[in-house]
Parts: sequence; structure tokens; C-alpha cells
Amino acid sequence: MSTPAFHPPPVALRPQAALVSGHPHTADGGPSPATPLSILLVEDDVELAQMLVEFMSDETQAVTLAHDGVAALGLLLEQPFDLVVLDVMLPRADGFELLQTLRRRSQVPVIMMTARTAAADRISGLELGADDYLCKPVDPLELMARIRAVLRRTQAPSRDMPAEPDASAHGPLRVVPSLQRATLAGVDLGLTAAELRVLDMLVRQAGTPVSREYLTELALGRSLEAYDRSLDTHVSNLRRKLRRAADLANAPDASVPEIRGLRSFGYVLTSGASMPGPLA
Repeated sequence: MSTPAFHPPPVALRPQAALVSGHPHTADGGPSPATPLSILLVEDDVELAQMLVEFMSDETQAVTLAHDGVAALGLLLEQPFDLVVLDVMLPRADGFELLQTLRRRSQVPVIMMTARTAAADRISGLELGADDYLCKPVDPLELMARIRAVLRRTQAPSRDMPAEPDASAHGPLRVVPSLQRATLAGVDLGLTAAELRVLDMLVRQAGTPVSREYLTELALGRSLEAYDRSLDTHVSNLRRKLRRAADLANAPDASVPEIRGLRSFGYVLTSGASMPGPLA
């Protein structure tokens, strides 16, 4: 699905949007122990937006509401959010346009909502970088469950994270871009710079399918062209090096992450025993 060019507004834009759920802070200005997650809800249906805001507020979320794509982008340029819930059919700039622009600047988790139920629309959203896709009518309980699931995938528990500030980890696999180093159970993988970037992106989105287009653009620094198999070559090398390191470390098969191919889409990093076999 082709997406029209979309030029973001300047950072100084002050869109019409509202913080519709706030929570207390301590006397010194810091967040209270029950500090909520900060969620941006982008939805032009006023009645639906209000219903979701009220529900998420009861779930101790701090929700900021925007009713169109330009207002939402202005907010995203001005302040950080933990997660974005994004409608597709919006005035001024639709959700696909906003997501495409956002992914050039940020990896904030995004859940898309739409009345469009065609598989092609869902695939387009996921290929552009959405973390999940929810069809309307929206059940608030399901939305909250999906929010929690996406955050579990994208925010690794601190006890599993290595000390290096830019490092990523999944089970015994650790990647430290600043040191150009990746290890499996302590065994150095010996990766090239391109292989390390691909692996780092897969580790940071472990359990979430990542499209070939997205990996090629972000990890290899170029657009995916027809018959371009360079990404597949890097992945093949990564699989071989992961297997070799696992053998050297005598790591149990079930603990070793695997890069699974998703036919006609991309790749996903999983735990070794989480799927019955390669899909591509």
C-alpha cells in the first residue's frame, strides 16, 4: 500500500489537544509511587475517545488526547510518551501517514485502531512499524490487555538488562552497539557491523514481527529494492553464528533465541522452544 508524502509541522506547533487524565506528584515535584504510564490517544470520534479516556484513567493511565494527525505529531515532537494508540482514519493526516513519519524519529510503541478489517490494511500498518493492530468496535478491556502485552515486549525487565546504557538483551543473548559486541551466554558472536545492527533491532523487538522493509531501512540504511537479498544473507549469517556460539557455550536449545522467518513479511526473534519450526 503506497503512502502519500507527509511533511511534519515545525516543532513549535501548539496543537489543540488535552491532558485528560492527571495524577498526583510528591512535594518535591517528582512522580508519586503510583506514577501512571503516559499514553497518547489519537482518535477523532469524540464519543469513543471519551469512553476510552475514562476507562484508561480508571486503569491509572495518564492519557493525552488528540483528534487529528497533525495535532498528534505536534505533541509527539514536544514530549515523550510510553505508548501511542492511533486511529487510522483521521482528519488532516491519516494514521498511516503519521506512523510513517513517527517511525523516522522514534520507536515509541504504537497500537493502531481502525474500522478497516481487510488484511491488507493490517499488514500495511504492521509493515510501517505498528506494534499491534486492533479492529473496531474496540473493547476497552482488550485494548488494555494489548497495551500491557506490547509494553511487556518493548520494555525488558530491568533485572534482565545489562549494565551498558545502550545494550539490548533477550535471554542469554546480549547486544551492546556502543562496543560493537554481541554475546550468547558469554560467547562473542563475532558479528559484522551490519549483522550487529540487524540483531540489535530484532532483540529490541523480541517476540514482535519486524518487516523486511523496516529492517533494511533502519539497520542497513537504505530502502528495500526488488530482488535485494542482502538482509536475508545477514540473517543467515546470524543464525549460523548463533548456533555456533550455542554449541560453544553448551547452552540448552530451549534457552537459545532463534530468528524465525515470516513468509512474505520479515523476521521475528523468539525463544528456541516458542515456535514449532521455521516459517520461511
